[in-house]
Amino acid sequence: MSEKLAEAGDTIAIASDHAGVELKASLAKDLKGLGYGVLDLGPATTDSVDYPDYGHALAQSIEDGRAKAGVAICGSGIGISIAVNRHAGMRAALVQDTATAMLARQHNNANVLALGARSITPATAREVLMAFFSTDFEGGRHARRVEKLG
Repeated sequence: MSEKLAEAGDTIAIASDHAGVELKASLAKDLKGLGYGVLDLGPATTDSVDYPDYGHALAQSIEDGRAKAGVAICGSGIGISIAVNRHAGMRAALVQDTATAMLARQHNNANVLALGARSITPATAREVLMAFFSTDFEGGRHARRVEKLG
């Protein structure tokens, strides 16, 4: 039985560090265009900030129900994904292309898409976003494995 990540009208949280501000703004527009509400957790400028603060805020917004899923962006995507994954129930997947975006959803039931603003083009990031939010979790044998993640 497949499981959708989010439906039109659901809220998606989006956060970045200073390196991801421009990509965040672009992807927020794309999410709105897909019919999602967007909870932009910042930052609003390219002034230097600490990515863990924004990763933790994104995870908290999902934990407390303000958002159904999330998009986390930093320079490499690594640091912010680590911050998000420190929270129970978060499955942030750092992906680079549509194939890994789809697998993150199909096999891992990822609920946060992590992107590296310095390692992906805006066009590819948009394709990845579309693939991630249009792919369902397959369940079945994968559900058992996801349960073991905690």
